[in-house]
Amino acid sequence: MIDTPERLSTALSVLERADWIAMDTEADSLHAYPEKLCLLQLSHPGGEMLVDPLAGLDLGGLLQLLGRHVLILHGGDYDLRLMYRAWRFVPKGVFDTMSAARLVGCRRFGLTDLVSRYLGLSLEKGPQKANWGQRPLTQRMTVYAEADARYLKPLQDHLTAELQRLGRLEWHRELCARIVTEATQLSPVDPNTVWRLRGSHGLDRAGLGVLRSIWHWREEEAIRANRPTFHVLNHDVAVELASAASRWGAVPHQLPRHLTPRRRQGLVKAIEAGLAIPADQLPERLRHEHKRVALSVSRRATQLRERRDRQAAALDLDESFLASRSQLLELAETGDWTKTSLMEWQGRLLERP
Repeated sequence: MIDTPERLSTALSVLERADWIAMDTEADSLHAYPEKLCLLQLSHPGGEMLVDPLAGLDLGGLLQLLGRHVLILHGGDYDLRLMYRAWRFVPKGVFDTMSAARLVGCRRFGLTDLVSRYLGLSLEKGPQKANWGQRPLTQRMTVYAEADARYLKPLQDHLTAELQRLGRLEWHRELCARIVTEATQLSPVDPNTVWRLRGSHGLDRAGLGVLRSIWHWREEEAIRANRPTFHVLNHDVAVELASAASRWGAVPHQLPRHLTPRRRQGLVKAIEAGLAIPADQLPERLRHEHKRVALSVSRRATQLRERRDRQAAALDLDESFLASRSQLLELAETGDWTKTSLMEWQGRLLERP
């Protein structure tokens, strides 16, 4: 484990000579709040190394070095989002093995599936729900983490050959560029929607006011305890409490039994605060406007779907990977793929009769 300045300096000297680097990450979303990046797994021509982002090291030099590479990743959008949020890291480019597998027609494209298919090896699914923020890592966790990066380079070699044989290398480059672009942008949080949990659309305005108050209390508790929000209060229970409080105009008698006295008191205060919101300050129910699709557009979308399905079958691709329903509607409305969210390879395929 690279967790000291001396070990990091040695690692940098090794990576400086590497002509390729594969990478994976581990976070602690099941054990801490807010989620943080806990481990960087790097593979290079000389082997694997694990970097500890929790050790208080200055990782600036490592990030600069990684940023000069086209990194090999699997399902890399999640890893890149973690790294961008933590360090504003943007790589030179990526080779995403999951996207490559989908482009060559694989219907099972998890890392374990691909390692079995192309390399004939069986990977242990391992401690996927482990607490990656714990130190030291167990031997089993270390072996699992190293394996996640170890096989990415040989997978890249096999998949590149497949892409080249099928004439789809450029498609993959475009996909990978899109992954980097979308993963290295922060979407602003909408304060009017962030607290609207699954099922809250059925609440009246009073219930929404209570739910918002409960949500803010739960956020504070989760951060205070450094535990995921569902450990404090389940989403469905929060909505049920808001509904009951609105219906009876008072704090429900039945509160979750697992709450400590302090949390129970805090939840009661949150519900009472929600019930005390003046009527003119209660949150509005969201109105989901269903855009009416013109008959001509609907017919065009149907024709495009049939064309997409023919092309997907001929290319042995998943239909939704070639173009989603919403993208077909965009194209049906605009008549020009350059004015849609479609990538060039998708647009060109949909132009074919």
